Amino acid sequence: MSENRLPFNHSTYLLARRLFIEGIRPYLGRVVLAISCMVVGAAANAGYALLMDPVVNKIFTERQEAFLWPLGMAVMGTFAVKAIANYGEAVYLSGVGLQVIADMQARLFGHLMRLDVAYFHANSTGRILSRLTNDISSMRFAVTDALTGAGKDASSVIFLIGAMFYQDWRLSAFTFFIFPVAILPISRLGKRMRKATTNTQDHMGRLTTYLEQSVQGIRVVKAYGMEEYETQRVRDLVNRLRDFIYAAQRVRSASSPIMEFLGGIAIAVVILYGGGRVISGATTPGSFFSFITALMLAYRPLKAIAALNTNLQEGLTGAARTFSVMDSEPLIQDRPGAKSLKINEGAVRLDDVFFTYDGANTVLDGVDITIPGGRRVALVGASGAGKTTVLNLLPRFYDVAGGRVLIDGQDVREVSQASLRSKIALVSQEITLFDDTIRANIAYGRFGASDLEIEAAARAAAAHDFIVSLPDGYDTTVGERGLSLSGGQRQRLAIARAMLKNAPILLLDEATSALDTESERQVQIALETLMRGRTTVVIAHRLSTVVGADTIFVLDKGRVIEQGNHAELLAAGGAYARLYSLQFAAEATAQ
Repeated sequence: MSENRLPFNHSTYLLARRLFIEGIRPYLGRVVLAISCMVVGAAANAGYALLMDPVVNKIFTERQEAFLWPLGMAVMGTFAVKAIANYGEAVYLSGVGLQVIADMQARLFGHLMRLDVAYFHANSTGRILSRLTNDISSMRFAVTDALTGAGKDASSVIFLIGAMFYQDWRLSAFTFFIFPVAILPISRLGKRMRKATTNTQDHMGRLTTYLEQSVQGIRVVKAYGMEEYETQRVRDLVNRLRDFIYAAQRVRSASSPIMEFLGGIAIAVVILYGGGRVISGATTPGSFFSFITALMLAYRPLKAIAALNTNLQEGLTGAARTFSVMDSEPLIQDRPGAKSLKINEGAVRLDDVFFTYDGANTVLDGVDITIPGGRRVALVGASGAGKTTVLNLLPRFYDVAGGRVLIDGQDVREVSQASLRSKIALVSQEITLFDDTIRANIAYGRFGASDLEIEAAARAAAAHDFIVSLPDGYDTTVGERGLSLSGGQRQRLAIARAMLKNAPILLLDEATSALDTESERQVQIALETLMRGRTTVVIAHRLSTVVGADTIFVLDKGRVIEQGNHAELLAAGGAYARLYSLQFAAEATAQ
């Protein structure tokens, strides 16, 4: 299924069918009630038109007083029935529409959470958020418009056309010969609407991405005095989005003039032909006014049905894009019969590992790394050497292109992802804290942990003292991305989270590189506690973490070029010694 457009001859049917099956069918009972109300309202509408016959003939033409109150009460009763039916239809229909959207948003988010890390690297945040908000919201119009068109408008037209044929079948047949002429232009408008909506939604995703980047990077924007530049870029994006929306609006509005013109022709035909029949005595004035009332009442639902395809295409464009995400399958999946990872010592081995992100450029080229259980190793090397890629392969965020990643002799591809990741804790430079309480952020390490366990983890991470000094202690909300806390505080919360998880394998990715000296000392103490007794893989530029490693692996262009402890590598005078002299010696002097 194409994300943006499907061949027009089948797309509307296939998408509408899938939307019905996956979205509407679970609420079929409420849909039936809504359609029942629509049918009752449509019948009342037709009844009102038929009442015009005796109103004109018995009261205004024959002046029979006996019909005055009965017909007045009948008209009032007809309108009362219509009002009640319209209310029931609106309540049931809006309830179904909103529930379908809520279900779709929850389903889509749940599916996104199951997709690979690679999917989120390949798709911008704005693009993903656009799927969750704009695209799904546009589906609501497809749901409500389709139900309204299929129920209320269609049933109204059927009842009113029946009333018209009841009054004068010749005039009815003559009148409705005109409306099939509208089918071709309305169909073409639907195609144009699909294209216009696709452009709008794509550009909305790009705008959302850019706005998020600008807001998150506001310090850089201001530091370099680029406020006006960023403002102009957003202005250009907004103006382009305006043009796309305007184009869609023009297409959406085009069906109305077509139906207005055809409606004018139909009414003119009725007046000329029907009026002549009244003058000649072939029909009564009451029948004529009943007919023209039914025609006027049928005009609005006919116009709505004509616009239905255009509106439906707009909603189904969002449905197509939403379903394209739901149809995306994660590349990383458990193999049939995958077993749980069993940890004995926690030994890790990369056996002749090859890896590429794009299928063309090799990132890891025959890497062999062996880490005995409970030992600490460090990965060092220039940027782009492949250090972070090694860490990404251990929890199986990606699969190797060649070779194996083994934990206690078990290929990570042969065990379940849940059991694998439950045995691994990650602390990185880019700390992710959620806009929730400190307690909830620490408990992310082990859902359902008790308050005592959370506090014990915080103490072990040297975070308890600063937490209790906050206004609400553990119930303090950290704000978006934890920006209300310092870098060292955020880092210690991340370590507390890893402490609580108590996994036998620990991955540290530049865990102290962004901290000042005092914060680093506090975090380093917490890290020493965290690493004790665990198999630990460290990527670090800080001297203290690297020199204390049992083994240091030096990577260059995806290959391990040296390995040994700090003293051995310095004595060898190779790449590590040069790297140490360039990056670490100045730090050691400063300390």
